[in-house]
Amino acid sequence: MSARIEGASERAPWRAVLTQAERRSLLELRDLRSWGSLAVNWGLVAAAFALVAAWPNPLSVVLAIFVIGGRQLGFAVLMHEAAHRTLFRSETWNDRFGNWLSAYPVWGDLHPYRPYHLQHHARTWTDDDPDLGLVTPFPVTRASLRRKIWRDLSGQTGWKRAKVTLKRDLGWSQGRVRRRDEAGVRSLRGVLLTNGILFGILAAFGHPALYLLWVVAWLTSYSLAMRIRSIAEHSMVPDPSSDLLNTRTTRARWWERLLIAPNRVNFHLEHHLLMRVPHYNLPRLHRILAERGALDQALVTTGYWGVLDLASSRS
Repeated sequence: MSARIEGASERAPWRAVLTQAERRSLLELRDLRSWGSLAVNWGLVAAAFALVAAWPNPLSVVLAIFVIGGRQLGFAVLMHEAAHRTLFRSETWNDRFGNWLSAYPVWGDLHPYRPYHLQHHARTWTDDDPDLGLVTPFPVTRASLRRKIWRDLSGQTGWKRAKVTLKRDLGWSQGRVRRRDEAGVRSLRGVLLTNGILFGILAAFGHPALYLLWVVAWLTSYSLAMRIRSIAEHSMVPDPSSDLLNTRTTRARWWERLLIAPNRVNFHLEHHLLMRVPHYNLPRLHRILAERGALDQALVTTGYWGVLDLASSRS
């Protein structure tokens, strides 16, 4: 992939349709909305645990695993918000809650993630984009996509991710994934403590075995949700040099928002256009741009099934 050509993408017309007052309003951070997102995510996790505790059967277990996996992606999305400093107005609380209530429980860490992710924004679709390898293989054949999905749902992808993350945290990694801040056993204290608290809460309610749902979801449905998200966001784009055509927004149905598109992560084009807009304002940004015709030629699709169909269209 060649470097992005300077000037190839002129100032997009979307900039002209937003007033300064609208920009200020869209960029406004409201801590209560972020607390609400955290509460909804943890509430859905609690509901999934409660479902299996009340009605332990294969159907409830499978449903709980997919709901929890979707919420684990939701916590990763809120860590992403914190990386952009759009989770809370206070920088201290933004980083603290971004880690302890979002990142650590799903074995993430805001501090190594932030520089990695901001490079993705600065270098989207260039050789220096750290996420380029996630999207360039597509489209693939249907058989290839089925194998990828099987690796996700069988836990193979999750196990590989666990080994890579452990090596990163212990300081054994090199290259882009190398941890540049604190590395070693101490870097694991966040994930161990938050997962220990989760296990302790479940044990206190008399259901310690329910913690296995969290682990299994992390290894399986969370992997699949992350794969679908990454495919939808930047794969198979018409023009990598265009701000409106190198990133995709997917209008998600309610069940897609529950399982694979939490916390408005589906409005990814809008996020790349104005990356300091908090997640709860992205639908409004999308609506304003769409109503004023700024998205008429943009990469906007409806539903994730069509994206996956395109991703598996190679013969």
